Amino acid sequence: MTTSTLGQGVTPNPSNLSTSANADAAPIPAARRSRPRRHRDHAGNDDYDGSMAGDDNDEGSHIDPNEFDLMLSRSVQSGGPMLEPESFEYSMLRNTRRQGSRSRSQRRQRRRDSAASPYPESGAECGAIADIEHQHQRDYEHRQSLDTKPPHEETPLLFPSPSTSSSSGDDDIDPKDTTATPYLGGISPARFWTLFLGIMVAYFVACFDSTIMASSHPVITSYFGSSNSASWLSTAFLLTSTAFQPLLGGLSDAVGRKGPYIATMSIFLISTLWCTLAQSMTSFILARAACGLGAGGMMTLGSIIISDLVPIEIRGAYQSYINITFGVGAMLGAGLGGMMADYLGWRWEFGVQIPILVVSLVIAVVTIPHDLGLDGRETQPLREAMKTFDSKGSILMSTSVTFLILGLSLGGNVVPWSHPYVVGSLTFFAIFFPLFLYVETIATKPIMPMHLVQHSPHMNLIFSNHIAAFLSNAILFNVPLFFQGVLLTSATTSGLRLVICSAVASAAGTATGFLITYTRRLKWPLVVGAILLFFGCLSLAAMQRGWPAIFYLLCLVPGSAGQGFQFPGTFMAILAVADQRKQAVVTSTLILWRSLGMVLGVAVSSLLVQNALWGYLEMYVSGPDKEAVIELVRQSVESIRDLEPVYREQVVQSYEAALRLTFLFCSVLALISVLLVLPVKLPRLGSRK
Repeated sequence: MTTSTLGQGVTPNPSNLSTSANADAAPIPAARRSRPRRHRDHAGNDDYDGSMAGDDNDEGSHIDPNEFDLMLSRSVQSGGPMLEPESFEYSMLRNTRRQGSRSRSQRRQRRRDSAASPYPESGAECGAIADIEHQHQRDYEHRQSLDTKPPHEETPLLFPSPSTSSSSGDDDIDPKDTTATPYLGGISPARFWTLFLGIMVAYFVACFDSTIMASSHPVITSYFGSSNSASWLSTAFLLTSTAFQPLLGGLSDAVGRKGPYIATMSIFLISTLWCTLAQSMTSFILARAACGLGAGGMMTLGSIIISDLVPIEIRGAYQSYINITFGVGAMLGAGLGGMMADYLGWRWEFGVQIPILVVSLVIAVVTIPHDLGLDGRETQPLREAMKTFDSKGSILMSTSVTFLILGLSLGGNVVPWSHPYVVGSLTFFAIFFPLFLYVETIATKPIMPMHLVQHSPHMNLIFSNHIAAFLSNAILFNVPLFFQGVLLTSATTSGLRLVICSAVASAAGTATGFLITYTRRLKWPLVVGAILLFFGCLSLAAMQRGWPAIFYLLCLVPGSAGQGFQFPGTFMAILAVADQRKQAVVTSTLILWRSLGMVLGVAVSSLLVQNALWGYLEMYVSGPDKEAVIELVRQSVESIRDLEPVYREQVVQSYEAALRLTFLFCSVLALISVLLVLPVKLPRLGSRK
């Protein structure tokens, strides 16, 4: 999962530090003292002194390599289309207090400096800083209370934090084990590895499930006779995972990790069983929506649990395990989905997940500490926990996007554009989306701070990443349709060809991190990734029947490599240009727009394919059975192979033209992404000290 680490705030005044006698005081790292200061120009835009002012070619622009390497280990996207909540970053902040803490005089001076600042922080920043201050105060009071107790042979030499010294669950832990374990919260290595493997198994299943639709959706929709509604299989999953993950992250901060994690895993298990037994297209779509809620929450909370238990110094290694799990799960889901649909039946794609999820659920119930994430606090009532969450923004966002997708998927595809359902859906979107934008401008902790999408370079980076996510899902969803609807291959063959997409994207994403460290430059992955996506879409639009099989695989490489370069590159770039205190908010906003891009990538590309297909079928298909043929092939892609040769050629020609138009549209969006990243100025990684 992508995460970020927030700084400690404004550097205290040295004159005040010289008079502080608190033994807790920690020296200010050089990287923090040299961090560029933010100011505003006459236009009201944010600007930076020092390293933030230069671009890639400015040798004077540097960021500390040690801090950069820590961010780099978490830069590769390690989940499916999931939203990372702000609580993920806050849990990391709680862990950093174990590495050192500030003195009371430093904290007081920082509050005085913050109060004197002419530029107050946003509501989200104030909330994050307040949480950190409150936690530091609790740590100090805990140490003061320990000072009043007489020492004995079991008194630790170093003061533990409240969360470290608290009970870690419903089992008894030997005090000797707590001092020897490398993990936080006093959890033993054996228990941690059992829990970690259980989370990785659940993570693998969720990644497998999130990509299984890519190669098997033509088979499933043909079974139900609803090929023109195929986009809902993925958009329902993506929409629920996008809308509810901020709520789940905030809820876990209030009531602990164990309850929400087990609840979301149970939802995922039950909804997967529902998919296996679904008897109609409507039932299956509802089951996929429930799967999105469960899988998205399970993956997010699993990453938060790992963040709570693994010290920040060694977390990069565990992030690598997550990346490997994601890559393998995504590749097998895309590659084996079609094969299982052909040889076992599509219901077994979901049925095989159930026993694995049951085992993972049992492991979670047994191994997760019941007070994990509470830091010694009592659980809050749900009503209290919801007060600080932007529930209005989350509801309005999901509602407006749902109405938009509903109108786009129905219009010109199922019913005419003038139909009341279509007009009503688009009207509701036109009402709710501006209302959502207004709510975000006044919310205390908005899920999408508006100032981040109004000014460069944040705006350029966020929207270029949004387009990249749009293109990645549009390609993943429509390439199998080309293989099965134009080349008339089986679901097995089309699924195996998709393995190249996941493999190339994972390899490029991993290589990006090492290459950035070697070149010390942040901009080139954005430019290279955007250009590769542009040429990748053009190559897909140029595909024709009769080519050798290897040529089709080569057409998949540029776009997949572009995704691998751009996703981690954008994450590192936006952290580099963000104020240290804004990193949690910036990361959440980036991933929110990425998730929305994935939702719209499926919905809008399906809109183009289905509407263009209808028009081309009317143009190319001729004969006495024209209407029956058109109706049949729009309900079932698999029926194309059974048509008479004359009709089959006409239908294949229609599918080829519709998909070419869609990939050309994607090429235009990719060109816009290139234009967004070219003018961005980024700092350069400094020389290692």
